[in-house]
Parts: sequence; C-alpha cells; structure tokens
Amino acid sequence: MKRISIYLTSLLLVAGCAEQDAKNVEANSVDDRPNILLILADDLGYSDIAPFGGEISTPNLDALAADGLKMSNLYAASACSPTRSMLLSGTTSHKAGMGTMYNDQSPKQLGQPGYEGYMNKDVVSISTLLKDAGYHTYMTGKWHLGYEDDQSAYARGFERSFSLLQGGGHHFDDKPMTIDHDTSWYRENGKRVELPDDFFSSEFYTDKIINYIESDREDGKPFFAYLAYTAPHWPLQAPADYIDKYKGKYDAGYQDLTEKRLSALKNMGITKSDTVVSDLVYPESENWENLSEEQKKIEAREMEIYAAMVDNMDYHIGRVLNYLEETGERDNTIIIFMSDNGAAGFGPGMNKAFPQDWIDTEFDNSYENMGKENSYIYYGPHWAQAGTAPSRMFKGFSAEGGIKVPGIINYKGKTDTLKGEFSDQFMTVLDLAPTFLDLAGAEPFDGSYQGKTAHPHIGKSIVPYLKGEADYIHTADDTVIWELDGRIAVRKGDWKIIKLPARFGTGDWELFNVKNDPGERTELSNEMPEKLEELKMEWQSYIDANGVILSSD
Repeated sequence: MKRISIYLTSLLLVAGCAEQDAKNVEANSVDDRPNILLILADDLGYSDIAPFGGEISTPNLDALAADGLKMSNLYAASACSPTRSMLLSGTTSHKAGMGTMYNDQSPKQLGQPGYEGYMNKDVVSISTLLKDAGYHTYMTGKWHLGYEDDQSAYARGFERSFSLLQGGGHHFDDKPMTIDHDTSWYRENGKRVELPDDFFSSEFYTDKIINYIESDREDGKPFFAYLAYTAPHWPLQAPADYIDKYKGKYDAGYQDLTEKRLSALKNMGITKSDTVVSDLVYPESENWENLSEEQKKIEAREMEIYAAMVDNMDYHIGRVLNYLEETGERDNTIIIFMSDNGAAGFGPGMNKAFPQDWIDTEFDNSYENMGKENSYIYYGPHWAQAGTAPSRMFKGFSAEGGIKVPGIINYKGKTDTLKGEFSDQFMTVLDLAPTFLDLAGAEPFDGSYQGKTAHPHIGKSIVPYLKGEADYIHTADDTVIWELDGRIAVRKGDWKIIKLPARFGTGDWELFNVKNDPGERTELSNEMPEKLEELKMEWQSYIDANGVILSSD
C-alpha cells in the first residue's frame, strides 16, 4: 500500500508540474503586439474637429490628440471608395478596382482591369494579411467596396463584420440613399441582415465593434478593428438633444465661420499667418448677406445638424476609448483617426442617383423635421468651404480641399516626444497598410501571396518616424498621384500639378507650391516650366503603370 501511495503521489506531482508548465507556457506565449484601431469618419472637413481648429465639441478627439500626434499634412483620395480601396489594399485605386466609382464607369472603362467598381482580386486586403499574421480582424460601418458575397468585408479578411454596402444611408433606419435601391443593404459576417428598430448609425457601429472585441478578448490575441462611421455623410441626421446644443451657433453665416476656422488654424500654427482663403466656389449672389431670412434660417439649421453629427460621433468614439481603458487594452493599442476625403460640397438633388423630385416626394424636409428620421438634407458648398479652408474646393476634387484630411495618431509610450504636437510630415492613406504590417511584426507585402501574384504595397511604414528612429516619412522625391473622373493631381515634395475640367478649373495643367500656397491661388507654370514638365512626366508614367483610362480620351 505504501508503494502504491508513493506512486500515486508521484503521479499527482508530475501532473501538477505538467499543469504548471502548461500555465507557464500559456503565460509566456501571450501576444504583446499592439492592437490597431482605425477610426474613419465619412466626409469630415479638415477643420471640423476641435484639435484642428473647429468649434464643434469633440472632447474625446481632443484628448486623443493631446496625448498623441496630429498629422496636419495627411492625404486621402478625393472620394469615399477610392480611399477605402487604397487603405485596405495598400496600392493605388486604379489597381485595386476603384479607378472610378461603382456605376460611374464610362463605356471605355467598363470591363477593364482596375475599373471593376469594387475592390478586385488583384489585391490582398490588409485585413487578410493581419489575420494570417495572428490578429483578430473586425470591421463595422461603411464598406462601399462591393455588393456581392465574395466582395464583402467578411470575404476580404474580416472575421467579424457588420457593414453598410452602399456609399451611405439614413442614420436612423434603412431608407435608401439613392433612387436605385429600395433600402440600404447591410451584411453581418457576409450575410444580409435587417436593422433593429432603435438603430442609429454611430451608436450601433460602436456597439458592434465593442462586442466583437469583447467576444475574443480572453484568448490574448491582438486585434485590428476598423470602425468606419457614416457620420457626418448626408443625409444629415442626429439625435435631437445633440442638434439643440448648436441652435443659433451658425447664424452669422458661411463667411463668418470660414474666417473663424482660418484664424484658429493660424493660431495653432498649422497655417501661415499670411494665408488667404481660396476663391469661393459659389456665386456672389449666394453670399450670406444676399440670402433671405428664411434661407438663412434653413442654411444655419443644416450646419447645426452637421455639427451635431460630429459631436455625437465623438461621444461614441469616447465609448470605445473607455472600453479599452476598462479592459486594460488601451496602453497597448495604436489608434488612428482620419477622414476619408474632404468636406462634401455636392449632395442630394445634384445627381441622377438622388434627383430632387424623388427627395421632395419621398421625404419631409420641412424646417421642423430637418435632421429627423424621414428627412434628407445636406449642407452644400457654402459650409464645405469653411470645412476645407484655406484649401481649394472639396470632396470629389484633386485640389487640396478634396484630398487633405485631419489625422490623429495615438500610440502610448511610442510618441511621447511628439505628444500633443502637429506634424507636417507628408503622409497618405497608402502608408497605413505597410504601417500595420510593421506593427504586427510581419514582413512588408511584396505582392506574393499563396503562390499567386498581387499588387504590392507602395506606401511607407511610419513606425520608424513615430518611434523617433527617422526624421521623415517621405522624401522630396516621393511622388503621389490622384485621379478620379478626369480630375488629376501629381505631388512631388512640396510641388503639385493639378488639372480640373474647365467648369471647375482652367481645363489645363496648373502648378503650385502647396506648402507655401495651400489655397492653390498662385499658379507657377510660366515661372517654372521645367517643374511642370517633370511632374507631367510622372503622370504619364503613372498612366502606363496603372492602366489609367480617362473617360474624356
């Protein structure tokens, strides 16, 4: 009996040691790579948020910026889905399938590579690469990169997703944004779903992303969470208590707000003291002083609702930050906040997809109903001018106002020497995918994937800059090019050429030094013809390398 007892005791000791060894292994194998939270606002103007000079209340973004880095020289594409394709693919929109927007292809572009109107299979999404690298991948909000099953967020590497398929939708329900659909379409984990009765977009997307993160939190794996709000994209809608906060705030009009925003940017040192706002994009007859009192009342209400949407989005961003703090994940999470393009100057009633007579018939846009569930309004080029000042134009254009966006990067313990500062380092949305791989400790993506060839990443990781190991992100020789609907821009260092159709520009190439002239007011092609030719050659090389097909050719 004694020998048996000793034997059993030995087995128990061995078992106990094995169990302890297993616990030690598990403890030692915790993945300490940083979580990545990417927050994308929809059609947010450069100076709409308080960290970039705005008067709208955004305390959570303020706190994020005060403890992080404000990127004052950050660029996206000029419209929603091209930006998203570049963000997720790490390459140009012309290679990723968004050479033009869905259903906007000209006859020459239809069926051609790069003009599919969805994120094509010639690219590998950053969500797929991070998932392969051992990250959980989550996405909620606006997708806008394809309608079919194999084009969904779930099919492109997001293991949990709740996504709006169209370019926008009503914020309280599933009413359609365009006349082409009977409702807005949503998918959860690849399957079409209906909305709950108490839906509000910013709140619901936030609930979902928190639930997704929480569902896998115990396994110790890091996450990549992509929170793509549809705020403040039109139709402008917000909870009534948020709208009430801004009553009377914009009664002084467009020009007053533009000057206040510009003054704030100057005081912050983002914009030089002698900077002048670009030329107005609307006729003098539409200046505030020329409007009737009824028109002023309606226009001011539009801006009040827009501000309420931004304020409300900030509140929900705060909920995510609080959740990360409460779960102990905050210190090991890098957070990137940005807009997907410039402020939206065009809107409902200006396109065959959302004609004014359809809006007038289907929705109630009376003053008393503005911003509520069954309204359908936008705020137009007048307020967008304030949102992009001092830059030229707005969303849809390759001028500075269409592509320059606010950005905040918060990486605790890694950006302490830059904390609360503005960085004028040139950075683009193309730099995010290689940055995320760098953070994950994965190899840069060279285009080889599972025995097949895809388009490689063309941006640069900003991690060395964030850690203070590099003084810059891009050199003066790095070239970035934008084109959408024949609106072209080429930037190299501080120099930029732009070509806009004659209705919006000269119809010919214009040359600017955008560091000295963010409003693109002083055209320099006659003074510097060699620089103009140098950048035009870069454009031709881009055409050849990316298979660009201009609808006007």
